[in-house]
Amino acid sequence: MIIIMCKTSEIIVLTVVLSALSFIVHSATANPNNHRYNVGDPVPFFVNKVGPLNNPSETYYYYDLPFCRPDPLVLKKESFGEVLNGDRLTNALYELKFRVDKTRETLCQKKFKVAEVAEFRGAVIDDFYFQMYYDDLPLWGFVGKVEQESGILGEKGPKYYLFKHVQFDVLYNGDQVIEVRAFSDPNHVVDITEDVEIDVTFTYSVIWNESSTKFKDRMGKYSRASLVPIRQQIHWFSFINSVVIIVLLMGLLTLLFMRRLKNDMRKCADGDEEEDKEVGWKYIHGDVFRPPPNLSLFCAVLGTGTQLLTLVFILFGLAFLGVLYPYNRGALLASLVWIYTITSVIAGYTASSFHNQFAENGWEWSVRLAGILYLGPLLVTVLILNIVATGLGATAALPFGTITVILLVCPCVGIPLLAFGGVFGYRHRSEFEAPCATKRYPREIPPLAWYRKTPCQMFIAGLLSFSAIVLELHHLYASMWGYKICTLPGILFITFVILVILTAMISVGLTYIQLSVEDHAWWWRYVLLHMQYTTNRHFYL
Repeated sequence: MIIIMCKTSEIIVLTVVLSALSFIVHSATANPNNHRYNVGDPVPFFVNKVGPLNNPSETYYYYDLPFCRPDPLVLKKESFGEVLNGDRLTNALYELKFRVDKTRETLCQKKFKVAEVAEFRGAVIDDFYFQMYYDDLPLWGFVGKVEQESGILGEKGPKYYLFKHVQFDVLYNGDQVIEVRAFSDPNHVVDITEDVEIDVTFTYSVIWNESSTKFKDRMGKYSRASLVPIRQQIHWFSFINSVVIIVLLMGLLTLLFMRRLKNDMRKCADGDEEEDKEVGWKYIHGDVFRPPPNLSLFCAVLGTGTQLLTLVFILFGLAFLGVLYPYNRGALLASLVWIYTITSVIAGYTASSFHNQFAENGWEWSVRLAGILYLGPLLVTVLILNIVATGLGATAALPFGTITVILLVCPCVGIPLLAFGGVFGYRHRSEFEAPCATKRYPREIPPLAWYRKTPCQMFIAGLLSFSAIVLELHHLYASMWGYKICTLPGILFITFVILVILTAMISVGLTYIQLSVEDHAWWWRYVLLHMQYTTNRHFYL
């Protein structure tokens, strides 16, 4: 029965993974034929957002600053993922026709009021950048610059300048756009240090050059950002650091186990096998297989953890297939929402099947808790952050329609799949068969030293696993909340596998130490040790 359950579980996981992959691949694949142009054809150009360089999560609408704006403003119809990503694409006055060069083309002439000058000056002080999209390719530029010391005698303090000319360098291959860059010309600026009205003429230039890069490889520019020699050295150093820690732990655990086994074999050779003389983990063999307290919550934690683990592996699969790549607007966040919803069936099945190994009743509570244990706090956190973003006018604020879609996905898709997994686990349940009889009354746990208690062991487990991935963790956080681009799924996958192996070894070792001091309440401590691993694993999400 256990073998049948394992095969059934594997079939369910495989079915969910294939369904999620086919759904995401079908929804995210682009058609190259939509990016072919003749000479003089208009190419889609959108402005997106602005924000301070030191905080990429803080972004605002492009036209929140008094730039030249078209009349009327037309918002691009965005996908679900683009809205989640905070993209707000809008039309612009720039006209970059295919293979048509322009030199100092006038964008607009505008007279700025004192308040508008102050807005631009604040943006320059905060080192604001702007983001645009040209033929679905991202490009960036700075709003202005700061000169700390003035060259004029008698003037003190910094000077603030607004860039009024942007140069676009575009590469093409045949009838397709390959690369685009925006360059804010520091030689064409206007002084906005003083609170006075000023007249500004904004201009732009477009320079086209031919490239040998193929259209299918045009996103490789962003991938190459992670392949520079310095970053490769960081990746290799992180990998070697993780391997060294694993080897040291394996040696320590092997030494520990061999020492214990030699002692046991020596006692057996001496004929000392009486139970009253047994100590350590052998003394509590009748208590270790006792069902854990708070069984429903325990099963819900297992179900949620299995769901998140499956989600991570699916994301890696999408990255290896090329579906998830840098600046594929909103594909990652949309994938997270849909894959998490689809994998609810795994959470329900895992929670129900494990609960029914110890008790036939009450598995429904395990399934319900598995559905809200992670999603509930997540939705509350997102709601609070969304209220703050709405108050600040940031693009990260989700509109009401998107919130409605997310809230409808849970009851209409997630809950039925969760319930189906729970029922399936109940129908294919099996009874847990312990290798030895469980005593009726639990044995009293002796007093433990402070370093053998749960908080200290959780700290040790978290510290060791964190030290093995700290360099890669820093690199990925810089990609998520900074401007470094991390596009090496292979390196991330290797680091993830190392983290899993390391966590398993630490958990086995610390659990063995716990049982050796006759502490048989190991279920929850083992899960809490794994939660340290789950915390470290969240940087992949």
